[in-house]
Amino acid sequence: MYKLKELPYLYQDLEPYIKTHTMGLHYHKHAENYLNKLNQILTQNNYKFNYQLNELLFHIDEFPQEVQEDILFNLGGVINHNLYFYSIGKDSAKPEGLFKSYLERKYQNLDNFFQKLKEKALKLKGSGYTFLVINAKQELDLINLPNQQTPWLIGNIPLFCIDLWEHAYYLTYENDKEKYIDNFIEIADFSLASKIFNNYFKA
Repeated sequence: MYKLKELPYLYQDLEPYIKTHTMGLHYHKHAENYLNKLNQILTQNNYKFNYQLNELLFHIDEFPQEVQEDILFNLGGVINHNLYFYSIGKDSAKPEGLFKSYLERKYQNLDNFFQKLKEKALKLKGSGYTFLVINAKQELDLINLPNQQTPWLIGNIPLFCIDLWEHAYYLTYENDKEKYIDNFIEIADFSLASKIFNNYFKA
């Protein structure tokens, strides 16, 4: 059975930017719901849990066609939430190493990157995510994807993301998505993004 990544912080650690109650609901109700549905569908189809989560995306044809859409939706929900929860943190770690150099080459500085992230996120229609990815040209790029689609399936490697589903912010910010994005930026954490990027290009 698959599991969610454990949070690298306590629910209350992201106050006042993300409320304790919102963080608890997001992790235990929304993200865990995707996980439970995914595990249920896979178990019903005699899956042996022999792939990593990301690998499973590319083996979807091993399942009956009638369940593939549900598997991809819930699998995307788990993968995207795992990334989102590690894109924020109480220490707000800055980009490091080669990742820092590439980010500054593309966006000049971190403040300018955040401005581009905000502009991109505000253009997303409906629910979804804004991702920072390594694209097919081996360049950094900001992309929007709806619902629980994942960059892996379009040949991109996700590094960092902001969750723009209403459950991520509505209890605190109601319909003020812009304020949520501004406060997300205050706790943005690039520890995982730096690790993924630097390991990828080291290889």
